[in-house]
Amino acid sequence: MEDVLKILRDIPIPRVYRVQYQIESPSINNIPEELTSQLKAASVLSQIKSGQRIAITLGSRGIANQPLIVRTLIDQLKKAGAEPFVIPAMGSHAGANAKNQKAMIEGLGFTENYLGVPIKSTMEVVQIGTTTPSGLPVYIDKYAYEADGVILVNRVKSHTAFQGPVESGVVKMGVIGLGNQKGAEICHELGFEEMSQRISEIAHITIRKAPVLFGIAMIENAQYNTAEIHVLPQKDIEKKELQLLKRAKDLMVRIPFKSLEVLVIDQIGKEISGSGLDSNVVGRYHTGYGSGGPNVRRISILDISDVSHGNGNGLGIADFTTQRAYKKFNFAETYPNALTSNVPVSVKIPMVLPNDRTCIQAAVKTCLLQDKKEARLVRIKDTLSLMELEVSENLRVEVETNPKLEIIQGPYDLPFNQDGNLF
Repeated sequence: MEDVLKILRDIPIPRVYRVQYQIESPSINNIPEELTSQLKAASVLSQIKSGQRIAITLGSRGIANQPLIVRTLIDQLKKAGAEPFVIPAMGSHAGANAKNQKAMIEGLGFTENYLGVPIKSTMEVVQIGTTTPSGLPVYIDKYAYEADGVILVNRVKSHTAFQGPVESGVVKMGVIGLGNQKGAEICHELGFEEMSQRISEIAHITIRKAPVLFGIAMIENAQYNTAEIHVLPQKDIEKKELQLLKRAKDLMVRIPFKSLEVLVIDQIGKEISGSGLDSNVVGRYHTGYGSGGPNVRRISILDISDVSHGNGNGLGIADFTTQRAYKKFNFAETYPNALTSNVPVSVKIPMVLPNDRTCIQAAVKTCLLQDKKEARLVRIKDTLSLMELEVSENLRVEVETNPKLEIIQGPYDLPFNQDGNLF
């Protein structure tokens, strides 16, 4: 490694400005009040009978206000006489392991103590039908199958690996989430080219043959706070989600520059995105079926979040990473997801450097500029945190001509400690 350090020692890292990304975003002031009002307006609780056991799905994402939303839902179900419980519905995430999936949702704030109901986690599934015309088997979680009713809860947003009328949302939750590893594998078997169509085809069976009562869809604003909550009666789930996805895309925010030599991402994680990072935000995709975002030449990922429990899915999208992130990379947590989705590229190990400084220097060194000082660089915490950016001095003109961007500090050198890591 000494020879590597010699090569990188004199590579300059641009000074940066701290920039605020000013985006006006709609938001809900009182989450419990809004959800309670929507549940009443949709009349979905009138179908609940006393003593019914109701399963509520929870995914692996860190969705704004979702613990409060789910607890509010549970309170209303109890008032209606139901006996609710929650189930992890995350396909092959958390190592395709029931114990790990329970631990993951607990780490996201969904503890039995907070929710006041049990968490029931299993990888067992039951086949409930076969699709037409593809003949795909349709599976759902065993606990969901045995329940008197199922409520699908998820955020609606653009998917990081494919595009289509249906992407991430309540419909996908009912297919890849509720189907556990087996269901996710069936859906991913032929890749992402027709993923949206396969999800719709399987969901058409799931929503009708599983005891699905209704769905709750959340849309987030550009600040990743709750912009809208929608209660979807069972008969409206498929049609309504098409409209909600368009709305979610209108509110989505990307890195506000057309091209960069270097993008530094402090951390990735499964709670941030299924791919560890949102490809729509950074403009680099691990399949051939996504598009949009900035043109970025080199990406350095510095760490894996603690909440991700070593799941380093998305690290393979980067060009460089740190020994810190590499040591956290848990093969047992990470590989089942990639094998199930048939996307090995996202879990490859990029070039591993000793610390943050050398990881950034390597990106600057290889950015194909004669004068490395001219590297256009942006640093973000993660793809959920874009309200503040650090941008290199040579992006100042673009910042000043963009009414949504404002310099709030700088320029200054990135602050490294004695170990070469950022403060």
